This record gives sequence, C-alpha cells and structure tokens, in this order.
Amino acid sequence: MHSTLLHYYCQRKQAFVLERHGLLRSLRDMEAKQHSIKSLKSYPEAGGRSLAAAAGGDVGGGGVGGYRAGTAEQEMEAKIQKAVDFKVEGNRCYKEKKFREAIGKYHRALLQLKGVHVVEGTTGSEVNLLNQATTAKLTEDQRRVVESTEIECYDSLTACLLQSELVNYERVKEYCLKVLSHQQDHFKAMYRAGIAFYHLGDYDRALSYLRGANNREPSDTNVLRYIQLTEMKMSKSGQQRDRESCKETMG
Repeated sequence: MHSTLLHYYCQRKQAFVLERHGLLRSLRDMEAKQHSIKSLKSYPEAGGRSLAAAAGGDVGGGGVGGYRAGTAEQEMEAKIQKAVDFKVEGNRCYKEKKFREAIGKYHRALLQLKGVHVVEGTTGSEVNLLNQATTAKLTEDQRRVVESTEIECYDSLTACLLQSELVNYERVKEYCLKVLSHQQDHFKAMYRAGIAFYHLGDYDRALSYLRGANNREPSDTNVLRYIQLTEMKMSKSGQQRDRESCKETMG
C-alpha cells in the first residue's frame, strides 16, 4: 500500500510540473504577442507608415508609398477618362443643338481636369491630385490628352455661348484667351476673340485678333466682314474724337 501511495504521489508531482511548464510557456507566448503589438503601435499612421507596413506588409512592391502612388495614378487616369467622356457627350449635345446641355457637359469635363494640374518645366510632367500627399507621373500621351481636351472644351464653350440669345461676350473673351494661351495660332479662338472684343468696344484688340485670324485663313468671309466692321467703328471713333478735339480748341 505504501508503494502504491508513493507511485500516485510521483504521478501527481509529474503532472503538476508538466502543467506548470505549459502555463509558463503560454505566459511567454502572451508576453511575446503584447511586445509585438507595442512595436506596431510605435509606428503612427500619421507619420507615413501604417501598422501593416510596420509589420512588413509592403503593398505593391514599394510599401505603403508604392500603394499610395498606385492609387494616385489610378485616380489621375480616371479623372482624365471622365473628362474625355464628358467632352464627347458635350459634342453630341452640340450637334443636336442642345447648347445648354452641351455647356454643362463641357464644364463637367473641365471640372475633372481641375483635379489634374500639369506642372511644366520638370523632367517629364507631373500631376498633383487634389487631396493627395503623393505625386504621380503624367505620361507624355496623358499630358497631350489633358491639354487637347481642355482646348476643345473651351473652344466648344465659346461656340455654344455665341448661339445664345444674349451672348456673354466677356465670357467668350475669357475662354478664347484660355485656348490661345495653349495654342497661339488657333484660328477659331482668334476669330471669336476678335468678335468678343468688337462687341465689348475694344476695337484695337478686336482688329489685332481678327487680322491674326485673317493671316491663318485669308479667304474666310466672316473674318473679312468683321475686319471691315471694326475698321468702320475705329474710323467713326476717330472722327468723333477729332470733332470733340475741335470743339475744345474752338471753345
């Protein structure tokens, strides 16, 4: 009986030791996990690294920076494509003589391009997306699409505005000058700018743009007609100034 009790006591002691060893190992595992969590928290997201990056979870081959750059490039491409789509819809509305709807489409296209700011004078071209801390590269093809879309939208807007019953010539002038800032020899922009300045009473600048348009298209009858009208206005204005000058001299 004594030997039986001794054997039972030894078994209990062994079980206690094994249980204690397992408990210690569990505690060590818990401490290791807590240490890992504290290490992750030492990398604040505001500092540019997320918890995933601190844990070694690089995304897109370039860490979180690579992921953000990829996202910026995708947003940029989406904005450019939306702008092109709105421009195409505007052209359709213009052909259907739905000028008010066309104006809305062209404005929406330009609104998309406001999220894309082409920076000149750099190596290649860069695009700064609104509300983005990173900068994505703009390819040469994308730069051409952005610029041509902007030119076409402003040019088409002037065409729509000139179809209105009450033409806003100040706005026509503004949009024409935007086109000419990109493309100085744009025939329609020069011609329409001349029309706008003519109706705004700035005959010197009107004649300057109309003559520029005439150099591009010497046989265009509309340009020739406005040149004649402008010169007549300038002549009358000159005659009026001469009469006023004479009156002041005689008085």
